[in-house]
Amino acid sequence: MPEAPDLVVIREYLLPRLVGDEITGATDRKPLVLRNMVGLASEGGLNFGADIADRRVESLDRRGKLLIIGLAGDRELIISPMLTGGLMWCNASAKVAASTVLIFEMQSGMHLRYFDQKKMGQVYYLSTGQRGEIIRLENQAADVIDEPFSLDDFKLGLKPFHGEVKGVLTRGRLVSGIGNAYADEILYEARLYPFKKVTRLTAYELVSLHRAVYSVPAKAVRVLRERVGAKIHRKVRDFLKVHGKKNDACPRCGNTITAITANRRETNYCRHCQPGSLLDK
Repeated sequence: MPEAPDLVVIREYLLPRLVGDEITGATDRKPLVLRNMVGLASEGGLNFGADIADRRVESLDRRGKLLIIGLAGDRELIISPMLTGGLMWCNASAKVAASTVLIFEMQSGMHLRYFDQKKMGQVYYLSTGQRGEIIRLENQAADVIDEPFSLDDFKLGLKPFHGEVKGVLTRGRLVSGIGNAYADEILYEARLYPFKKVTRLTAYELVSLHRAVYSVPAKAVRVLRERVGAKIHRKVRDFLKVHGKKNDACPRCGNTITAITANRRETNYCRHCQPGSLLDK
């Protein structure tokens, strides 16, 4: 899943290339991913391909784990990549991958392609006044890359939550933009057991969590700026310390990194650096 650090770098790369270009045509290769909120042709509404053609790209923004492409004539594309979605900026002549879902043909001769192996993401096509209908966009808290909350405000933001700390981080209601990978990294940096209830965090642990929530994504952005370049379709994660490192040695203590699958996702952590037990829940 592209998370805030990934999407920051993707947006920075696309911004000078995409904005000002014009979409001359669009191909929806696979159903289910595109949500045409402007209206379906079968219901007497507007056909997606016909409606988006010849619209100039006017802006490219990011909120949490979403990219927002502003188009001329009161239209927007909001891209929620979810687990396996991603974007590619390439020449029109480049081979089309089997996982490609949407192709946007640009006046410049380039393509913006959205791919999604499991087709779990969503691409919304809407008028700007319809933003409120996208719950995933409207229910997000302040972005993790933005100006950090003070420690007091961070503690206040945690008060409504009673669940496991990893779940609170990934839900997007405390801070937005954190997914499975960076939640693992934040909790490793803070030395916190991922399944500990937030109501049981000590004062020291709250300080550590607050610091890690903002420092880990910020450091990741700096690494990704150097590593990603034009290959925005690649998910660069090899520099992470615990996520995806099952059975590797912990870089801090040398013990083996553990992987537990819970809530349909894998959690990676070090049992020595992040002590805890599921029985403590």
